[in-house]
Amino acid sequence: MKPELVRSIAALREKVAAWRAEHLSVGMVPTMGALHEGHLSLVREAQRQTDRVVVTLFVNPAQFAPTEDLGAYPRTEESDRQRLAALGADLLFAPPASEIYPEGFDTRVVVGGPAAGLESDFRPHFFSGVATVVAKLLLAGLPDRAFFGEKDFQQLLVVKKLVRDLNIPTEIVGCATVREPDGLALSSRNAYLSPEERAVAPKLHASLQAAAARLRSGAPAADALAAARNELEAAGFAVDYFELRNAETLAPVQDRSEPLRLLAAARLGRTRLIDNIPV
Repeated sequence: MKPELVRSIAALREKVAAWRAEHLSVGMVPTMGALHEGHLSLVREAQRQTDRVVVTLFVNPAQFAPTEDLGAYPRTEESDRQRLAALGADLLFAPPASEIYPEGFDTRVVVGGPAAGLESDFRPHFFSGVATVVAKLLLAGLPDRAFFGEKDFQQLLVVKKLVRDLNIPTEIVGCATVREPDGLALSSRNAYLSPEERAVAPKLHASLQAAAARLRSGAPAADALAAARNELEAAGFAVDYFELRNAETLAPVQDRSEPLRLLAAARLGRTRLIDNIPV
């Protein structure tokens, strides 16, 4: 059976209140739709940890710059709902833009700390858009736990800080990146890759693995990162960043004994791919 579909915050709150009255815990999986196995793994984890699961589907215009792919972003609500039905998800919250950003909406959430640098250097609008919509979704449903993938690692840390700083009573759960057999991280934007580009795309993950191996063997960070960038550019990527950061704060690394994370973003044709791994 397909999950119940609601499009208003009032209807979402009514449904969650009924679950609360039955002393049921609530999980939320925020998405922009075009669901793939990565999203579905989040839903399954939410089902393991909570009694009822809300999946949100909202293509958030606030996180797209005018030059980005808002209009082209895949919108597949009916097939998404069918995929959720196969898992037994309880509720799909798919509001129109006017429900999230009604006429006269003037408030934005701005996050510092882990939002500084990396993605922000190339998409300065992005994390304010993400933080604003995530805050609205969490406050609309007030789930016990919300589930986000580690593929968007910087976003995960931004959301965790948002919740801490604003005292939103939701635990943020990070879930491991789901990959194709050749290592490519699952992403809705992978659909933009041509067959030729798809064959090259796994080199992003391979370059992260190679850089991590160099770092673990004691190579200077600057050398390991430069080698990875050169490998990607030789394969046809335009590299936005390939960086080593503190895995808890995303601050530049001061001491190699810190928990470390490699993060990369690169363009292949018209498709921008991001990935990251622990070191």
